[in-house]
Amino acid sequence: MTQENGRWGWLSYGLIVMAFTHTLTHIFAGIAPTLYPEFIVEFGLTNQDLGLLASIPSLCAALLSIPIGLMADKIGAKKMILISIAVAIAGAVLAYSATTPFTLILGLSLLIVNTTIYHPASYSFTTFLFKPEDRPKALGIHGAGGTLGMTLGPISLTLLIGSLAFNWRQVYLFWVAPLILGTISVWFIKYIPSEDISTESDEKSSGQATKLLSRGLIIFLIFVAVRMMGMSMNRAFMNVWLADTKGWGLATRGIITGANTLMGLVAAPVGGILATRYGEKKWTVWTLIAAYICYTLAYVLPGDTTFIVFYVASGLFTFLSMAANSAIMAKLSPSGQRGLGYALYFLPGSVMGAIAPMIAAFIADNFGVYNVFMACIGVYFLAVAVLQFGVKVD
Repeated sequence: MTQENGRWGWLSYGLIVMAFTHTLTHIFAGIAPTLYPEFIVEFGLTNQDLGLLASIPSLCAALLSIPIGLMADKIGAKKMILISIAVAIAGAVLAYSATTPFTLILGLSLLIVNTTIYHPASYSFTTFLFKPEDRPKALGIHGAGGTLGMTLGPISLTLLIGSLAFNWRQVYLFWVAPLILGTISVWFIKYIPSEDISTESDEKSSGQATKLLSRGLIIFLIFVAVRMMGMSMNRAFMNVWLADTKGWGLATRGIITGANTLMGLVAAPVGGILATRYGEKKWTVWTLIAAYICYTLAYVLPGDTTFIVFYVASGLFTFLSMAANSAIMAKLSPSGQRGLGYALYFLPGSVMGAIAPMIAAFIADNFGVYNVFMACIGVYFLAVAVLQFGVKVD
């Protein structure tokens, strides 16, 4: 594919680096939830303590989201991504050396803040490389990198602890070397786009937003918030439930969690292509309904094999929607405020990541851990309703 206006096509060095660094930034997101049962034993945590452990890092990310989004538009993608990798290295070292809940929370907080710094810069960079009609495909490739990271995190626990006799602290330290490699790869990016390929008239004809805080954007962010509430509630207690109810050890939990996100390696790019064909909103609604039906069946039908099959299938359909979601956000935010737009896009996840685990802990203490997942089902389908009936995308 030829260069256009200084921007290269699908296999540009910049897009490859974005996918690679997206992998690195998401590795740690899958490690901590898989380790929650081990944290409970080693640090003597209660359900409420675990809720705080899951909430505080997301609260830190929520507080920093808007300032970081403004910084992304001001100082550029390259510097922001380098800062995010440095923060991730510091967080990994702190998690490795943690001997108290406080130092563990501090390390985990830095690892979550790393993604808050990274996302506005990397997503805006990727959307600037391609025309609006090609964005879902490009964001699918970018998203596949993130899902690979979500997969490698829990699976690395299984491999490094189960096969090489690492402890969980050493797993955090293991990933520092790839992060350093990521720093080097970002350093050699030469071309840094700062605006969309399309002209102002092209933006209007393609439905591109000309102001940031539109009604459509606000309702879309409500959809994201409701959806992320369900995801955060599930993430906080799924591994605890699997360990206590099914008796599954760390290795098995790591494989199941990794298999769920592994679906994204194929689903994210394919979903981007199909979203281009069928439309971002329609494709998102279809795939999320399928994902939440599978999630429901995983928890309500008996049998370990049934749970694994439908839980992994829920991951497949969820990741099929990933690129379409990101493309909707790009369309709803002006190019000059794309970094802030993506900061707003990830802000509901951080806010719900701070609130939802405490709600889940309350449900677990008063109604049982299993009912956390029943609540998640209702929240998930509410999110789809908000998207279908509240969000208009041209």
